[in-house]
Amino acid sequence: MKSSRRVLRTPFGSALLGGAVVAVFGAIAIAAGWIQSEGSSTTTVAAPLAAPIANQGDRGETSGENDTNAINEIYRRDGGGVAFIESTIPPREAESLSPFGEPEAQGGGTATGSGFVIDGEGHILTNNHVIDGASRISVKLGASDTTYKAEVVGADPASDLALLKVDAPAGQLHPLTLGDSSKLQVGDPVVAIGNPFGLDRTVTAGIVSALQRQIQAPDGFSITNVIQTDAAINPGNSGGPLINSNGEVVGINSQIETGGGGNGNVGIGFSIPINTARSEIHQLETKGEVEHAYLGITGATITPDLARAVNLPVKEGVLVQEAVKGGPADKAGIEGGNTSATINGAQIQLGGDIITEIEGRKISSMDDVIAFINHAQPGDEVELTILRDGKEKTATITLGTRPASTEEAESGE
Repeated sequence: MKSSRRVLRTPFGSALLGGAVVAVFGAIAIAAGWIQSEGSSTTTVAAPLAAPIANQGDRGETSGENDTNAINEIYRRDGGGVAFIESTIPPREAESLSPFGEPEAQGGGTATGSGFVIDGEGHILTNNHVIDGASRISVKLGASDTTYKAEVVGADPASDLALLKVDAPAGQLHPLTLGDSSKLQVGDPVVAIGNPFGLDRTVTAGIVSALQRQIQAPDGFSITNVIQTDAAINPGNSGGPLINSNGEVVGINSQIETGGGGNGNVGIGFSIPINTARSEIHQLETKGEVEHAYLGITGATITPDLARAVNLPVKEGVLVQEAVKGGPADKAGIEGGNTSATINGAQIQLGGDIITEIEGRKISSMDDVIAFINHAQPGDEVELTILRDGKEKTATITLGTRPASTEEAESGE
């Protein structure tokens, strides 16, 4: 899986680089705390052919004309609010191979992506990986060739979101309406507008292929409730809007599954739900960053097969693999496994606590734990119901603030 930022490296032509390469759905470092899901699998819903978008109002045309004109209407109305973003990435110094030890410059170039205007003050929402590491960010709005310098107001690598601001005239700002991603259903028609491969103002159409997907953010943690779509998304689409048939933004196009060594679209794209962004925009604007809750465990989903294989007392729940040393769960006395075993080729730690409930809600998988913690706040107290040595216990955990990366979580920093 690859991010859909496009990087042009000069002077040697263009090359596609994955700004945030993502491991697909198996063992995923997550969190809402550092939480790892092991031995899980995701069934991808096959993407049907692009469905027509419902007609907006009665304009007296035939059905086929309505379908085409609906997409045209969405593009005409919302295209002016879509931004073309260019980020200048300076060369970075790397360890020198020279016997004299001089630092050597590597990388550098221009990364291109997309974004969209969200208000009349010039705020633009995009992906963090589109602007990460940039020394300068330039923005063009809609069909205009005027370039504006953008400032980063705030960025959150954990949800791969960034908020920019441009000083553009009011007449050049066309804010898009934010919808409600929780109302999406599989099969709903959607439109993507962005700048794939630097081809600005490109529109593609498709459907919602699946919901509740999980992808990995650039910092190694997980983003939940992700929208899967077959609307064509390619490098350069990152940060652009996914729009419903009402012309409302329901997602931020962020990553693609390329199905191998290629970099192009194969009908599987992923969009961060707009409701996730809604909950973060205020923090990005006022604090410049977003604080996420942190539990501090790795865990494995218990399946009936796993329960039978290792003689567990329950058929579902979460088997704690590790309680990160010094983390919230560790401080509350949660215990990880102490015996290694290989089950169907996967290594698992046995002997740890089994989480069966959080705040009285039944836990059937690691996804349940992730979703709960991702909606909590640092400092919240949560009660876990666990099984230890066959006996039920409760533990009250004060959630911490998520570390900057999974590497910091692993090291206990």
